Amino acid sequence: MDKQQDTTQDPTQSDARPVLEGPDIARVLTRIAHEIVERAKGADDVVLLGIPTRGVFLAQRLGRKLEEITDRKIPVGSLDITMYRDDLRMHPPRALARTDIPGDGVDGRLVVLVDDVLFSGRTIRAALDALNDIGRPRAVQLAVLVDRGHRELPIRADYVGKNLPTSLRETVRVQLAEEDGRDTVLLGVKPTR
Repeated sequence: MDKQQDTTQDPTQSDARPVLEGPDIARVLTRIAHEIVERAKGADDVVLLGIPTRGVFLAQRLGRKLEEITDRKIPVGSLDITMYRDDLRMHPPRALARTDIPGDGVDGRLVVLVDDVLFSGRTIRAALDALNDIGRPRAVQLAVLVDRGHRELPIRADYVGKNLPTSLRETVRVQLAEEDGRDTVLLGVKPTR
């Protein structure tokens, strides 16, 4: 996720308002799954790679939806972008996530990168660099739960759950049951300094 803060201890998040709840998230993932099947003319060569942390959970959910639609197992994995980030030196050291490339890899396949929030585009640029070191997909597409705008790089999502125009003073926080105990997308305001 791009420039996302952990707001679990942030008192300003008590003022955050939900813009998507559990049923909304399930509905948009179903829609995105149908869009992937339609654009890919099936899902025979689709591989889903989630960007840790919440992107992995969204990819797993999306994989289950695709399986329901196509009646076939969809390879789902994760792509750690930590060492490819351009802001690595600006943050304290962090643990590496795990890259898990499923099945026969990505060569010649349609890879759909999955993330929770698209903001500056720098996370996706790092994901493309990481993917380049792993193999050569036939094509790469991007699915995000929320696109909040403010791109710093020429990157756009192919599949968007919700376009959420925001100001730079606002924060977008995705919470998923697997990590946070509930499904919601919260829109809040950064504290003024």
